[in-house]
Amino acid sequence: MEQRLQKILAAAGYGSRRSSEELIEQGRVTVNGQVARLGQKADLERDTVAVDGQPVSVAVRKVYVAVHKPRGVLSDTEDEHDRQTVRDLVPLPGHLFAIGRLDATSEGLIILTDDGDLTHRLTHPRYEHTKEYQVQVEGQPSEAVLEQWRQGVFLEGKRTVPAEVAVLRRERDQTWLRVVLREGRKRQIRRVAAMLGHPVTRLIRVAIGPVQLGELRPGEWRYLTDQELRVLGHATEAPTRLDARRPRRSGAGGAQRTRAQRTRAQGTRAQGTGAKPGGSRPGAGKGTRTEGTERGRTQRGGSGSSKRGAGSSRRGGSR
Repeated sequence: MEQRLQKILAAAGYGSRRSSEELIEQGRVTVNGQVARLGQKADLERDTVAVDGQPVSVAVRKVYVAVHKPRGVLSDTEDEHDRQTVRDLVPLPGHLFAIGRLDATSEGLIILTDDGDLTHRLTHPRYEHTKEYQVQVEGQPSEAVLEQWRQGVFLEGKRTVPAEVAVLRRERDQTWLRVVLREGRKRQIRRVAAMLGHPVTRLIRVAIGPVQLGELRPGEWRYLTDQELRVLGHATEAPTRLDARRPRRSGAGGAQRTRAQRTRAQGTRAQGTGAKPGGSRPGAGKGTRTEGTERGRTQRGGSGSSKRGAGSSRRGGSR
């Protein structure tokens, strides 16, 4: 992307934009071997910018963010009808890919990143990254039904990959299940559960590979930690900070914002709370705090959202 030279130089550590302008005015800056002029633009991906003959380089820090998508928010990063999307919850610049799509009525973990390689690793079937869910279904599924789910059922003529399915808690008319998938067909959990006679009433994704939803509440987000990135094989050069798991939110009533309101929401913070699913969080576990690449931002996602279960957490989504 083209940028003014003084902005490039400032980002590369040559001082303020004003002092960078002075370097240009002094004739010390060249672009592709030619003396630069004030106001000129360049793109470091295709142009060679140098100061006093020394090439200029700017380390590009990629963005890796875990978001708790609330119910009613789209998992797309854009929507032509200006409905609120998960991208609206994260007031960071640039294009971000959404990893781990969820339907609008589902809650839980989605990863946003500008790293195309990571997106490929987490979405391509051959890498077999697991996705873990806490699922509330109608009725009391028998062990035979659960075993049928584990072994796989036929959807559109193709058997589903074997899944991990276990009972977390049985209630009067409903059951909470832990479901771990290694594939991601559209609305797979909902379709299989309905086929087996136990429709889904609530679905919350609590993990994608090593990344846990943790204590994030609906609408909140945080940067991935160094440990998570190392496990994913994508360590970052960004400086380590102790509060990478600290959640952030941008503005009260975050889940009600649209893209048109995002600009006003940036820079504001509000802490939100959520109700536990089913009166108490099924299979909830405490996440551990580890050192991370950057500080996360907290955004609130919608009223009436609730915490989901296992892993560290703070507000939810479903498949």
